[in-house]
Amino acid sequence: SLLPNQEFVFEGVKAPSNISDQPLSDAETFQGACNRIRNAKALAPGADFYVGLEGGVEDTDGELREFAWIVVESSSGRMGKGKTATFVAPPIFRKLVLEDKKEVGVVSDIVFGESNSKQTMGAIGLLTKGIIDRTELYRHAVVSALIPFIHEKLY
Repeated sequence: SLLPNQEFVFEGVKAPSNISDQPLSDAETFQGACNRIRNAKALAPGADFYVGLEGGVEDTDGELREFAWIVVESSSGRMGKGKTATFVAPPIFRKLVLEDKKEVGVVSDIVFGESNSKQTMGAIGLLTKGIIDRTELYRHAVVSALIPFIHEKLY
């Protein structure tokens, strides 16, 4: 266990990101995760930890690169940050996101004939035929964001 001898109770809150529905840069995506923490604090004060997740894309060298940022903040203000693996979306995703101004989740549903896929396996799950789903993609980033809490003396 990463944090032994501790029990956790998780409460999800719909904390707004205060950024674009589809963040189009690394910086905006990171800001969205931080904003979610700030807003979660207002919605659910008194928690020991807050976690903000934000998925985004960045158009680089003619490719739409997808990723997510995870930020964890403790009640004492200690922060941890982790980023998922980045993958290159198919060209049709790039067109629909950049030209038609659609969110990646909507694009995934259109391309694969799904409904609300961003809440289930996500684009990565559909693109990898379930080998890596949204949960698995985010798992490593969450663990990475917890490093400052696992090794407090190093931070």
